[in-house]
Amino acid sequence: MLPIAVDAMGGDNAPGEIVAGARRAAEELGVPVVLVGRPDEIGDTGGLEIIEASEVIAMDAEPGSSVRRLKDSSLVRAAEAVRDGRASAMVSAGNTGATMASALLRMGRIRGIQRPAIATPIPTPGSTPTILLDAGANAEVQPEWMVQFARMGAVYARDRFAIETPRVGLLSIGEEAGKGNPLVKAAHELLADGAWAADIGATWIGNVEGRDIMTPDVDVVVTDGFTGNVTLKTLEGAMQALIGRLLVAIDTDDTTRAAGAALAPALDAMVAELHPDTVGGALLLGVNGVCVISHGSSGATAMVNAIGVAAEMVRADMVGHLAATVA
Repeated sequence: MLPIAVDAMGGDNAPGEIVAGARRAAEELGVPVVLVGRPDEIGDTGGLEIIEASEVIAMDAEPGSSVRRLKDSSLVRAAEAVRDGRASAMVSAGNTGATMASALLRMGRIRGIQRPAIATPIPTPGSTPTILLDAGANAEVQPEWMVQFARMGAVYARDRFAIETPRVGLLSIGEEAGKGNPLVKAAHELLADGAWAADIGATWIGNVEGRDIMTPDVDVVVTDGFTGNVTLKTLEGAMQALIGRLLVAIDTDDTTRAAGAALAPALDAMVAELHPDTVGGALLLGVNGVCVISHGSSGATAMVNAIGVAAEMVRADMVGHLAATVA
């Protein structure tokens, strides 16, 4: 397999934690990795190759103009490495919009895909994660795009989590078909046809609500990028608040500390299951290459998992499956 191109300069903890994660991925997973960035800032690569890039797109930079203007940025060079056959996938914890723009402008879209979508696995305790898309690539969408999101999400669920017949739902404010705004109603009418699902071996289950996302009742939840991103950040915040309050509760007095010590193994497993680092990042579906977008605060462990996901999707030929879905 060609190496995974890792944007060494992207993220709040770059380049130190990013490089550490890349080295661990190469050593622990046996995944070939190439780092992209400024050699004098990257430091000890542990023998990993570097693709030089003299510029860095800041986390708060305007995505489109930055990608067009900073042609020698680490993000652009990583996307070009995939396009030119030097790398099999790209991974970045940098500016999400710029990562998406770099992949889209340099790799291009899969033929037939109208808009790419960010697919984020949402942890579901005791079950496989639920795929939420679009989680932020398109703030405004057309109903037809949401049908493609459903198709792409089903393919991703099958390739990533081995869900043979993914159950796909549309995020709305009620389970009834008539619930939702005009966009949701129009998308529901198209999705309810069912032909798209039968074509790819998925199951359409109708409208779902926000409370259903972290349950085993649905595998893929489709929505627009604005709603999806708000939903994602709300779930992240709620989980952080819950875990934080739980830690306070078990440190109240000697009795709760003793209980906390007894529960520690189970609590550690729960926190690990729900932690964003475990997920390994979101996938930008619809571009002509594997692109993993990791969260901005990614540490070394998050990067190990993100690189592992990228390699897994390359081996699964996810891009080929997506192309066949819309052929």
